[in-house]
Amino acid sequence: MPSPSETVQARLNYQFSNLELLELALTHPSWLQEHPKITWSNQRLEYLGDAVLQLVLTDLLFSRYADEREGILSQRRSALTNGTYLACLAEEVKLGPALRLSAAEDQAGGRTKESALEDALEAVLGAVYQDGGFDEAKRVIHSLYGDLDRRLAKVIPAANPKGRLQERVQPILGNDALRYEVMHIAGEDHAREYEARVYLRDHLIGTGRGTSKKSAEEEAARRGLDSERVPPATP
Repeated sequence: MPSPSETVQARLNYQFSNLELLELALTHPSWLQEHPKITWSNQRLEYLGDAVLQLVLTDLLFSRYADEREGILSQRRSALTNGTYLACLAEEVKLGPALRLSAAEDQAGGRTKESALEDALEAVLGAVYQDGGFDEAKRVIHSLYGDLDRRLAKVIPAANPKGRLQERVQPILGNDALRYEVMHIAGEDHAREYEARVYLRDHLIGTGRGTSKKSAEEEAARRGLDSERVPPATP
């Protein structure tokens, strides 16, 4: 059976060259109370990891949503980096069992505390940056978040472009006014590219490409939101 730290590395798809950095990233401040010879907890790495995460996500959102204004981008970044969300990501990579806590903190449920998990995740990302450099930290963060559209659709429903388009069209033109078509599929089975179109009452209003039918349709819907044929958003 793999150790908790080995599980964390496997979940991150990153193997540390310097395991002491990972150990430090998993060291909760309470651990120092019972181990006076240890002088550092994960708080410095948390500070570093927070900055790395903010930069990588800012760049990712800026590139992914090229037509969005800075206010919307900031809203999305905030939704993906608040404490609750980071704690959920920490649970996905099984950080809780790997934390080094004092006995008292452990008994008090420290392995499931949102603040401890959030801090540990940022510290681990800071440790990856220290161990492997910016490119590796960027790769790990991209892998950790995966499909941003899917992530954002759960925390910001309005980030779902197909839902936003339907919300604007349905009250005026009805449920069946929109129609999606996949026009083209290219590439090998492991690297498909889809092209989709969205029509509003037989008028083409947007096209999109993606690595899945869903992502292509979402991109088409995102383009469709800018069409003059689409009713304006309700204030």
